[in-house]
Amino acid sequence: MACPQVGGFLMGCLGWLCILVATSTNNWVIMCKYGMNACKKSEESKIKGPWAECSVSSAHYECQPLTQILELPAYIHTTRALMITASTLALLAVVLLLMSLPCISLGEPPKAKNRRAVLGGICFLFVGLCSAVSTVWFPIGVHREQDLRSFGYSLYVGWVGSVMTLLGGLLIVCCSFSSSSSSSSSPSGANAYNHNNDRFYYSKGGHQLQQPPPAAAAAVAAATSHAKTAHV
Repeated sequence: MACPQVGGFLMGCLGWLCILVATSTNNWVIMCKYGMNACKKSEESKIKGPWAECSVSSAHYECQPLTQILELPAYIHTTRALMITASTLALLAVVLLLMSLPCISLGEPPKAKNRRAVLGGICFLFVGLCSAVSTVWFPIGVHREQDLRSFGYSLYVGWVGSVMTLLGGLLIVCCSFSSSSSSSSSPSGANAYNHNNDRFYYSKGGHQLQQPPPAAAAAVAAATSHAKTAHV
């Protein structure tokens, strides 16, 4: 794994942590019935996330879990499913990329590690897409039902995680494809040696003869010079 791939891996891991924070918290959107100025004066507002709706004020903080599965709107179910899918796929991507590190040897050719790196990068791309769709769709769904005033920190963290996983996955996939193409175009050491030694020359009669190996040619030359010295 080259340096750009390691950078993409670290970027994807940080994005995964951001997605986990966004999934486990409920400060996605901030709602207010009386207008933002009135809510700021009274210091009372509501925050909502995929799992609960909370009333926040200077005196109390009370949350009501969203457990009525059959009564919840579709955007909440979709957000939950996409965020859980993103977190699971990110774990799979991390495992695949760890198994593609050069320090971990499973007795496989380098192409197998390269394929695992590509699969890990593709998983990170799907993680970013799932998180981006859920973090965009949720505030739109809330705005259609209630008075949405502003975004919470969980939504910003989810957006940052989506961008980082997308960039990390794209970097890993591009670097893996470029390294596989360069390794396939350049021959290995044994093949290059055989390629250099597979040279032919033609005799005066037009017959094609293969050039002998360097060791055999050196032995023949030494025997010829020894015979000449003995003859003299």
